Amino acid sequence: MALIPRAFGNSVFDPFFGSSTFDPFENLSASLFDRAFPSFDKDVSAVANTRVDWVETPEAHVFKADLPGMKKEEIKIQVADDGVLSISGERSKEKVDEKDNYRRSERSFGKFFRQFKLPANAKAREITAKVENGVLTVTVPKTEESKKKSEIRTVEITG
Repeated sequence: MALIPRAFGNSVFDPFFGSSTFDPFENLSASLFDRAFPSFDKDVSAVANTRVDWVETPEAHVFKADLPGMKKEEIKIQVADDGVLSISGERSKEKVDEKDNYRRSERSFGKFFRQFKLPANAKAREITAKVENGVLTVTVPKTEESKKKSEIRTVEITG
């Protein structure tokens, strides 16, 4: 008689026991946002997960957003008179064939909306935008005065 009878084969120690295979890494792919707010719909998650980089160069303010799979017709860029840049859009959910059985659905869909207050040196009327390889680039040129290098002068200390 074995010390541990039936250690494998129709027992919980059998790696093939049960109807599904145990995946210890199954939930690691969920974002921290999804884990913190599990009741949020994917629409809200898409809004919260739209990441934008804002880089200031000597000539312009450059905004870059990762929007994979989106066409330029699905993206809207607006500038208000008070200098607020708005980037919004919507990624539609794909039609699902009723015969398909999804094992995992992680791609986000829904609306997104981001706003940025432009500094005083921004030329809001000369903004350009392009989408290339899933990256939206919005370029806001700077005024000529802000492009000039500032002079540094030494101040004499008296006293």
